[in-house]
Amino acid sequence: MSHDHDDRPQLTAAQAAAVLDPPAGRNGGDLVVESLQGLGATTVFGLPGQHALGMFDALRRSSLRYVGLRVENNAGFAADAYGRITGEVAPLLLSTGPGALTSLAALQEAAAASAPVLAISSQIPTAGLGGGRHGYLHELRDQQASVRDIVKSVHTVRTASQIPSAIAAAWESALTAPHGPVWVEIPQDVLLAGTTLPVVSAMDATPRELYPRPELTIAAAHLLSEAERPVIIAGGGVVRSDASGKLRALAEKIDAPVVTTFGGKGAFPWDHPLSLRSWLEDRHTTDFLEDADVLLVVGSGLGELSSNYHTFRPRGRVIQIEADAGKLESNHPALGIHSDAREALADLLEAVERREDPGAAERVRSVLEKVRVRIEAQDLTLEQQVLAAVREALPDAAPSFWDMTILAYWAWSAFDARRPNTMHSAQGAGGLGYGFPAAIGAAAADPTKPVLAVSGDGGAMYSIAELATARQYDLPLTWLIVDDGGYGILREYMTGAFGESTGTELARPDFVALAESFGVPAVRTGPDSLAADLSKALATPGPSVVVLPALLRMFEPTHL
Repeated sequence: MSHDHDDRPQLTAAQAAAVLDPPAGRNGGDLVVESLQGLGATTVFGLPGQHALGMFDALRRSSLRYVGLRVENNAGFAADAYGRITGEVAPLLLSTGPGALTSLAALQEAAAASAPVLAISSQIPTAGLGGGRHGYLHELRDQQASVRDIVKSVHTVRTASQIPSAIAAAWESALTAPHGPVWVEIPQDVLLAGTTLPVVSAMDATPRELYPRPELTIAAAHLLSEAERPVIIAGGGVVRSDASGKLRALAEKIDAPVVTTFGGKGAFPWDHPLSLRSWLEDRHTTDFLEDADVLLVVGSGLGELSSNYHTFRPRGRVIQIEADAGKLESNHPALGIHSDAREALADLLEAVERREDPGAAERVRSVLEKVRVRIEAQDLTLEQQVLAAVREALPDAAPSFWDMTILAYWAWSAFDARRPNTMHSAQGAGGLGYGFPAAIGAAAADPTKPVLAVSGDGGAMYSIAELATARQYDLPLTWLIVDDGGYGILREYMTGAFGESTGTELARPDFVALAESFGVPAVRTGPDSLAADLSKALATPGPSVVVLPALLRMFEPTHL
């Protein structure tokens, strides 16, 4: 039997020599970092722990850059953002038990947002695996069980020789559409044991492509070509697959209005004549979408936030392109196309016939005007002023990361992201504390651009320790903290539902003084000076904090 090796990585002379005479003093941890380097990783995130020290010791013998955060969940958020910004796998090094468990909320967000995070956790020594109660430090009866419902795949290592293959398999899984977090766990004794295995060289873990079936493309193209009122909903899958150009070309070819979901911000130009923008929590938009005779949904499962809280009831035919097979037709019957968004849009663009609809742009203008009138009738000038100030201060190419806070809820609907893959939030899983540690990950990914994080005072307290991380690595990021003295959105929800709120009011620090105690320059601002103060902070190298004391309110919901 012969094998074709031409397409496999070839060893250099120095690598071949190292195979025959590997350097002394290596252990299982070295196999971990060598595998990551062989797969193309350059940066890892994490936090050391006793069982994981073999991995962390090996880092100093590698060329990998380590960004260490102060809390495992924050390290997970940083890795999530790195994966979103680069489209590459973000390794996350964790310890056993409490260290592993503390990362789970971040991994849930990575799963919801399809961020390729490779979590590599230590485990108790091999002798303790299997569920026996041996009393090892950090022992869990079944650590995998804690993560299996969250990540795409779980890979357990029992011997040193299994490490490279497990990491390569996890890497491929993380990058196979839809992207997502994966889990590798390695016992402490395997990480610490010396090894004479050859140094890991270049490895191939190329993910398989996810193409649409041709008969489904033909059927979808026919429906769109013959439609009288086609509309497109563009979700996060369009952004993740870098398909915004294909989306625009298709929309223009068939004159179809486009609305972007909150995860799909920036997938379609905000001021395009066919852009319905992102007003999904609005009955005028919902009515317009329901009136479409053919609705093309790309890269979205039409979940709660993308369906005006499940009040959306399409009356026409639905075509759904989705890389996650579990989301196909999960909320509405559709012609379901299991495919990466970019591949499906490319095929549709070729197959669909050009159709012209001179009235499409006017119908879009009419919907947007109805939305504007509805919002302006609610006396929400401050909120719109603050959001406009953020947009004015933020350079077009600078990424922004938004925590679960009232200003972010506004931004989902009303903020012009201007470019694809620049606006990110925790709306996938909806956990607090995302904004600032995610900005750290983005700044580590590309330190040539300033990065903005937006949090409320409640969410800020989840990740205040990472001011030390931002200072330690001198990262170019600015943290806008909107201080309203509590969990503002929960205060609104509870007051609306019950007439008063409970557990939402918070004592909090002087954020300016606290930031300065970390060596991070900070300023207290107001709505009128926000744009100037934010612009100055973003233009200044290194980390900075801008604190805005303000009580913001949400616009009235239309789904109740």
